[in-house]
Amino acid sequence: MDGMAKTSTTTQGLRAAIERSGYYPALVAEAVEAAVGGEPIRSYLVHQETTFDQNEVRRHVTVLVLTGNRFIVSHTDEQAADTTSPTPYATTSTESVKLGRISSVVLSRVVANPESYKPGTLPREVVLTIGWGAVSRIDLEPAACGDPNCDADHGYTGSSTADDLSLRVSEAGDGPETVRQTLVFAQSLSEATVDVTR
Repeated sequence: MDGMAKTSTTTQGLRAAIERSGYYPALVAEAVEAAVGGEPIRSYLVHQETTFDQNEVRRHVTVLVLTGNRFIVSHTDEQAADTTSPTPYATTSTESVKLGRISSVVLSRVVANPESYKPGTLPREVVLTIGWGAVSRIDLEPAACGDPNCDADHGYTGSSTADDLSLRVSEAGDGPETVRQTLVFAQSLSEATVDVTR
């Protein structure tokens, strides 16, 4: 019974967070709920980002949901009228990823005055990066040897980084509650990926 009550509370919390974002809540909620289906929600994060594109203001909302078996990502963007549509429109996409496919969960924290940091203090900013192999970034550079007079071709060296999703949240721009929710979501997702690999 407690599990059912918690699931209902989490589902209501997600819906309330989508409503609070004020960004086409009926459209966003419908897309997310269809992707989640009947699975219980373990954790969620709703993040709205406003960008300026020349003379236009554009909004984007990302909703992340963790269930017992999947990680769900939903993106919704608004577009102005253009040659393809005489009226403004929005596009919504959802992606469902099995937890076993998640290869990395990276959480970067930015804290002010680190010399006086106290455990439990909210970071000023966090960046959550999640990789599951759909998108990778490759950084290459010419390889070299230790000989400064060598002019041989040593090929290239580089690194491949999973970069499927990167989300930056700041206390100044998004508020302390969104930063806190990002930390909670990142921890829940990290713990869920460990559970899958056991």
